[in-house]
Amino acid sequence: MRLHPLSVVYRIGRRVVSLGWGVVVAFAGASSIPFVDARLVVGALVVGLLALVGYEVARYRRFTYTLAGTTLELDSGVLSRREREIPIERVQNVDVSRSIGQRVLGIATVRVETAGGGGTEAVLECVSAAAADDLQTELRRLKRAASADRTDVDTAGTAAGEDGTNDVAGAPSEVIFDLGQRRLLLASVLSFDVRLLSVVFVAQPVVGPMLAPLVGGLAGVTTVLALLVAVLTALGLWVASAARTFARYYDFRLVRAGDDLRYERGLGRRYTGTIPLEKLQTLTVEETALERAFGYASLSVVTAGSAGSNTTGGSAAAVPLATREDVLALARDLEPFADASVERPPTRARQRYAIRYAIGVGVLLALTMAVDAFVTPLPFAWTPALLIILAPVAAHLKWRNLGVARTDDHVVVQRGFWTRRTRVVPHDRVQTVSDVATVFQRRRDLASVAVDTAGGDAVALDCDAERATALRERVVERACAAVGARRDVDDSH
Repeated sequence: MRLHPLSVVYRIGRRVVSLGWGVVVAFAGASSIPFVDARLVVGALVVGLLALVGYEVARYRRFTYTLAGTTLELDSGVLSRREREIPIERVQNVDVSRSIGQRVLGIATVRVETAGGGGTEAVLECVSAAAADDLQTELRRLKRAASADRTDVDTAGTAAGEDGTNDVAGAPSEVIFDLGQRRLLLASVLSFDVRLLSVVFVAQPVVGPMLAPLVGGLAGVTTVLALLVAVLTALGLWVASAARTFARYYDFRLVRAGDDLRYERGLGRRYTGTIPLEKLQTLTVEETALERAFGYASLSVVTAGSAGSNTTGGSAAAVPLATREDVLALARDLEPFADASVERPPTRARQRYAIRYAIGVGVLLALTMAVDAFVTPLPFAWTPALLIILAPVAAHLKWRNLGVARTDDHVVVQRGFWTRRTRVVPHDRVQTVSDVATVFQRRRDLASVAVDTAGGDAVALDCDAERATALRERVVERACAAVGARRDVDDSH
């Protein structure tokens, strides 16, 4: 099978757009040189365009893909040939994305992620939209058929769910989350990182001197105008953040079909993909400072091999925004875990944070005073000293949002103030557990515990040293017991 013929047109158009401005600048610069004939420049551009067309045509002709039973085979390369065979059973996620240009041309891009790959194993750019959906469905069906612990999969086919999506093995599909317009708008507004408001304080002393000549040196007017510019900049960043979130999660739906989650989202670029629950490694409940204030949260599902890849701009997002109660209810539906009160670090860790932040304030004050003394006068260069008052407050907020809990089947790790992340790690997904103590932690009898899975790690910061050792040993014990129990269940089948 080949890519869609229009892939040549699409890739040429994308290259021309990305290189267009550079070509214009080069043409303008070359035409200003007396001994360079403009016709020679135009000829070079024509030759370059013909070479690009020839390369893309050759790339199209040399790129083929085949589903051969248990493998996905790809042959590619123009100057050097590359042949790959991807075992179907190693496939984790199959994501389909369609940019605006691709939707106009009726084509799509398919990305195949594999276990342990740490990223995208194969990219098919561009196949027809229908072929992309068929390939996604067929890969899911073949993956199920290749699983040794499945039954009745050889006769499994595809069926259309009530929501219009094609699902594998005749499994009934159920829409378990629909973002809707109201929640989409709310998610867009609450997506703003309030830390960006610091631009108001950072930009004001910088913009002030630039505006002073325009207002005749009136200090009061200059300060007001500088503050107004900083506020408008912050509002602009807020609007840009909201627009990005709106486009990213437009028409978001999450469908459950058997052991898979299927998501659809996107305004300009449309994404569809799957989250295989059998490969679930961690659940993450995220709450920004704004979301926490209004009682909202989001949910992410991390599967094996997806840590750090994120090729589709957040394919692991299961719920972009909902009330915290609804998010926790869905999380427990995907991976049942018991309620557990997180245990905060000892109070001596809070003192450590306060000292760290105070040192940071001192460094910032020294920097502004040095610029004021040796580079250019800065109004109110001493103002960073006022931040020393906030050091104990910041330390308390950091300490208050840290914690770890352990149940019979899971480890729960919480950290972060501006974006608080609560990670739920099943014991049977744990690969390694380690406790680490830096020089500064050892001075206060503290240590951090890292619980590593195939989808990344969860780190419990600044536990009591003895508590950290006990936690590590207990998690290892429960992880070994959980893995053994799972193997007994697999053997019984």
